[in-house]
Amino acid sequence: MQVDAVVLDVDGVLVDVADSYRRAIVESVEYVYGEEIPKAAVQWFKDAGGFNNDWKVTDAAALYVLAAGEGMELSLEEFTDEIAKRGGGLDAAEAVVDAALPDDAAERVSEEWRPDRLRQVFQTFYLGSERYAELEGGEPAFESTGFIEDEPLIVDEDTVDALDENWELAILTGRPAAEAQIALERAGLDDLIPPERRFTMDDWEEGKPNPRALVALAERCRAERVAFGGDTLDDIHTANNAKEADEQRTYFGIGVLTGGLTGDEGIQKYEEAGADAIVRSVNDLPDLLLTEGDSEHPL
Repeated sequence: MQVDAVVLDVDGVLVDVADSYRRAIVESVEYVYGEEIPKAAVQWFKDAGGFNNDWKVTDAAALYVLAAGEGMELSLEEFTDEIAKRGGGLDAAEAVVDAALPDDAAERVSEEWRPDRLRQVFQTFYLGSERYAELEGGEPAFESTGFIEDEPLIVDEDTVDALDENWELAILTGRPAAEAQIALERAGLDDLIPPERRFTMDDWEEGKPNPRALVALAERCRAERVAFGGDTLDDIHTANNAKEADEQRTYFGIGVLTGGLTGDEGIQKYEEAGADAIVRSVNDLPDLLLTEGDSEHPL
């Protein structure tokens, strides 16, 4: 699996977001609608596909809470399964609600659903009051120190050095650019990855698993063989879609077990999604890529 370039996701790969982004999803829904969803449900949405953007996960979770209040009989896990059957994403979530409720009930859900308010609350929880005012340019929903302060680094300094020494580096993330910048600075990668080798939420509308950004990064790195490491099934699907969209290059999708997918269950889901390799942590990635010979299971 020798490659010319390494593309990395940020959340769950470089930094641990269990107590930041994922916590903000749960607490935003509870703050706005008074109902708590289980933390495990965040991964159910991620596994359904089309939810690389955590604002959309929040919106979909809120839809479920409102629809359940109107009598929708699906459990939350069944709800996300139905979303997956419809192709994933927020449009599919809305379609599931419309199919599960009478027209008048679905209309009430739509009227009570407030994505703009959810985003304001989410960003206040995540960024905190001061950063919210700085980055969002408005008033926060309440006073908050910000969950962004609770993002432990996963990647270590030796790994950063090894990545920089051996490969062209790029970033592909669903974070807004300003929030990606904060994470890259903490990880010591900001000076190593120029802006043209970063794709964030601000740079493309399609989002993962659309392969356009990954193919563009391969071109910008002038790479023939590219490894993409991520912590969700959409990351693996992105690499696999790039293989079909760009036959001139070779792409490898590498599942990392430090995000929502962990343990034996995570390994199984990555394998079913067609991951080319699976590593416990981004810190195992240099050894994997520098090892000669084939390895179907590097763990």
